[in-house]
Amino acid sequence: MKIMVLNGPNLNLLGQRDKHVYGSSTLEDVKNLLTEQYPEINFIFLQSNHEGDLIDAIHSARTDTIDAMIANWGGFTHTSVAIHDALELLTIPKVEVHISNIHAREEFRERSITGKAMNGIITGFGIYSYVLGVNAVLQLLSNN
Repeated sequence: MKIMVLNGPNLNLLGQRDKHVYGSSTLEDVKNLLTEQYPEINFIFLQSNHEGDLIDAIHSARTDTIDAMIANWGGFTHTSVAIHDALELLTIPKVEVHISNIHAREEFRERSITGKAMNGIITGFGIYSYVLGVNAVLQLLSNN
């Protein structure tokens, strides 16, 4: 089984940026958590600060035998119609995750443009949101 894990802008600075919001865990900690928790799953990780790279990854998931997707789009969550449109073409299970509770933050963060093209959104559980995302896509896969 292959699960693609995409991370958007500024998540490369996880653990350094706004620790009071995002905590001190790094993106490497997220990778280690998932690979330790699910050794049977082949995770494909990509972080990019560039919208086009993320869209290319979404497109590649259509043909690269990816079984499911988990994504934290970062700031693109609230702004990217282009990512939303690419996601609409993707038929595999896909779950959006957020480390912070986007509904407890600034008003502009409460709206997820990308989430409308996902199966669901998990928000506010720190890096454990990624584990919940894996559980969610596994449940979606077992329902098919």
